[in-house]
Amino acid sequence: MVEHSIHPNTRVLLEAWRRMQTEPDGHIAGGPCVTEHEDLIERIFVLELMDDRSWLVRTAGEAVTALVGRRLANQNFLDLWSGPDRIMVGACLDAIRIDGGPGVIRGRGETLQGARADLEVTLMPLSAGAGSTARTRMLGLYQTVSSEGALNGQPVFRHRVSMIAPPDTRRVGPKLRLVASN
Repeated sequence: MVEHSIHPNTRVLLEAWRRMQTEPDGHIAGGPCVTEHEDLIERIFVLELMDDRSWLVRTAGEAVTALVGRRLANQNFLDLWSGPDRIMVGACLDAIRIDGGPGVIRGRGETLQGARADLEVTLMPLSAGAGSTARTRMLGLYQTVSSEGALNGQPVFRHRVSMIAPPDTRRVGPKLRLVASN
């Protein structure tokens, strides 16, 4: 994933997710505090994979609800996307679920009046518990990258994908360092 071009809120949430993967049962000091990123919590949502392969939104923050103009709880997340975009987002969700790493979807949201704003949707798998590889829930962040003012207060009606950064599954192995002394 190309992290140098992501929104600062996305970077904070990804760092927190990585720390949770390292120490799932404990608290790691030195991480960002919620009070430092108040707008972040309102942009978070949770997805759950259902038996029919739909991804239901279980909960969504106030900013997400305001941006899409409706409550998303118990709605299929894939219904925000249409045509080929829906297929790509579904494949990205599957990759995240299978690989166990986060992914980012960049795109744009459009209102019925044609106003547009650039969006970034970050998705991170949540494990079912200690030692479990079942990943049927995801933590998401719905973040505008450009000014929300461009939407003129209108809800995002259509979502379009411009880029998908799937999970980076490269494993970092031990590094060998050679030291020579004459």
